[in-house]
Amino acid sequence: MVEHDALSATREAYDAVALTYAQLFRDTLRDSPLDRAILDAFAELVRASGGHVADLGCGPGHITAHLDALNLTAFGVDASPAMIELARQAHPDLRFEVGSMSALNIADGALAGVLARWSVIHTPPRELPPILDEFHRVLAPGGHLLIGFSASDDPSHPTQVFDHTVAPAYRWWPDHLATMLRTCGLTEVGRLVREPRPTDRRQFQEVQILARKAQPEAVRSNT
Repeated sequence: MVEHDALSATREAYDAVALTYAQLFRDTLRDSPLDRAILDAFAELVRASGGHVADLGCGPGHITAHLDALNLTAFGVDASPAMIELARQAHPDLRFEVGSMSALNIADGALAGVLARWSVIHTPPRELPPILDEFHRVLAPGGHLLIGFSASDDPSHPTQVFDHTVAPAYRWWPDHLATMLRTCGLTEVGRLVREPRPTDRRQFQEVQILARKAQPEAVRSNT
């Protein structure tokens, strides 16, 4: 199968900067109490559903390790072999795999949680719905997705290209992305919006949407 050029280009770009990226972002949660808070909430919900979670676009594995510390059975998947090698070196007790979000090597309904933390920003807009469908496929009924992205600032243009340091990337109007999730069977249950800090290079809002896969009617009626 021939891979899409965007995926190949993104993989090569992250392979080239993997070590620098890992050093730059390894302490990213230390100064981000809001990020820690929503990850804590996500972890609590996932633990109640079984605790197995995939960190998709895991990079060097620091967030996967944080999920593990929150008593989740967490593993990471990333398209960049260099990133996965760094993750395995830094966290040898955890599982990391090279893979694509569009074709996950995960059984239907196997996960209580999916984390996609800024991992969809390099996906061309026309290719995002199949990836969201894949998230839905691997989640068990009642499972949760936490997806993070940079917000566009114009609802009449729900996606906007921006100059990412590593590879071309896209911002999304939050309500538009929430509608896409709902179309895929994932209903928003909460949202965190962080305003840009004065020191941020890009003055974009950062958004994290927590969504839930519906349970079958028969299951809901007995709960």
